[in-house]
Amino acid sequence: MSSDVENEYFCDGITEEIINALAKIGKLKVTSRTSSFHFKNKEIPIAEIANKLNVSIVLEGSVRLAGKMIRITAQLIQAEGDFHFWSETWDRELQNIFEIQDEISLLIADKIRENFGHFELEDHLVKKQTNDINAYEYSLMAKFHKGKWNPDDVKIAEDYYLKALHLDPKHVESIIGLSDVYSFMAMTGLMPFMEAWGKTSKLVDQAFALDPNNPEIYYQKANSAFFTDCSFEESFLHASKSIQLKPNYVEAQQFLSFLHVLAGNKEKAKEHLDIALGIDPLSQETLFFSAYFDYMTENYSSALKKLNETLEVNPKNLPSHAVKCTCLLKMGQYDEVIQYFDDLEVEVAEGERLGAIGLGYAMKGDAENRSKYIDILREKAKSADGFTADSFLFMIYAATGDMENAFDWISSGIKTKASLLLLRYSDPIINPIKSDPRYKDFHKVLFPTGGNRVVKTRKKPLLDQETSNKYKVNLLEFVQKEEPYLDPSLTLRSLADQIQIHPNQLSWLLNDNIGKSFNEFINAYRIEAFKIRVQDPKNANFTLLGMAYDCGFNSKTVFNTYFKKETGLTPKQFVKQL
Repeated sequence: MSSDVENEYFCDGITEEIINALAKIGKLKVTSRTSSFHFKNKEIPIAEIANKLNVSIVLEGSVRLAGKMIRITAQLIQAEGDFHFWSETWDRELQNIFEIQDEISLLIADKIRENFGHFELEDHLVKKQTNDINAYEYSLMAKFHKGKWNPDDVKIAEDYYLKALHLDPKHVESIIGLSDVYSFMAMTGLMPFMEAWGKTSKLVDQAFALDPNNPEIYYQKANSAFFTDCSFEESFLHASKSIQLKPNYVEAQQFLSFLHVLAGNKEKAKEHLDIALGIDPLSQETLFFSAYFDYMTENYSSALKKLNETLEVNPKNLPSHAVKCTCLLKMGQYDEVIQYFDDLEVEVAEGERLGAIGLGYAMKGDAENRSKYIDILREKAKSADGFTADSFLFMIYAATGDMENAFDWISSGIKTKASLLLLRYSDPIINPIKSDPRYKDFHKVLFPTGGNRVVKTRKKPLLDQETSNKYKVNLLEFVQKEEPYLDPSLTLRSLADQIQIHPNQLSWLLNDNIGKSFNEFINAYRIEAFKIRVQDPKNANFTLLGMAYDCGFNSKTVFNTYFKKETGLTPKQFVKQL
């Protein structure tokens, strides 16, 4: 809502930082940037938004930038009943932007926890990224352009990240962002493959030295291990670590789904895909991974439908074009693939184009053109960026049942760590060689554990039974004697401070031992206090709402909602019954 449209990158950046902070909380499912930003600047009812995102709470707000000052507003709305149960406004100096983000994120998390149940919170959700506000602004500009994922904007993003790192060479977010830019350039041919991945690896190592517990670093390590080291095991462990650090990390969830489906674990792949869809249901990237899952599980008609949807939104979506071609081949539409790139207004790697044509002729049974394109691809494979052409040679051998050449390629690919070996090895295109015993043997080499190594550990309760009972007695005695609920500004944190217990422990105690959220617990006392007041003749001249405020309520809506929930009656019905 800034008066200057050029500040959109900054307002979007602040919003995304708060989303990312909340996404660190394991027990919250937080919709990611892509799906939530779908509703930006649109007048759509809260209930409809909540339904499309499959969420029960909507966080709505605005960011306004004016010179050196920033105003942020936020309100939490329970979708059922369009119930606004909290709102706040902050006016702060821009220089303190990271402290503002941390303050807002913690307060939002606290209010959700107070209303809906226990989850643990760290003391801080946002850390200070840099002392240079200009470096931070450059990084937000870069992220704004990087998110568009097209060649022109990616190059703009690269420039802004380099400017940010010139001002602060240790700005981890810019280092990671730049590494992501180079990995995109590697996979789309915007930069020579090994040069781009070399830059990515160097930046990832640099970021890891500065922040070894950053989930985005492990996600980059997972990609690097997959595409440059041909190591499924290492890639899987890095991706798993990324999710362990940030369960709501949609890109890592998508990548784990991708790894599992390659290894043949369809149920696990679907599990991670469903998590990604839950976090980011309106994302084109998530839709692509859903299409890829359908393709790998040989549901070609569904895969094609989803791929076409992604291409309607972004005709330059290179991964969608690549998978669409193989999908069409499996559906027998060989001529369409042979002519696919003729009129396509998108820059595609030459190896991808030649490979698709060669596969089309090979699977069509055109021996003359098959031989011709094998020669062309062999020559192209010798070039510095020939890894794509090389992988298509393997697919042609496999698709046409040329067992010896196919398995010779696999054997050589394992030794040389061929970039696309893992990607191609499980593709339905190569089904004709999968019945050969050698296929299973090589599968064990490439996917040694099949992604089944991660063991979940059960977390111990925050309090043992004896301590829990002791704290419960202290809590109930304190509340009954001191009546802290009469203070309308009472929070879980302030009550925890009064009884000298950590807020996480108090939240756990209320939910697991007493069986109520903080607000249910406190408002039950407020309602009992109201019942006493409303029956006292001395208060006959007071309004019902006035007495509710005296008992600690600070909202008519909250008072009426909790009163009916607790008693089954409205306050007026209760008084009339008396």
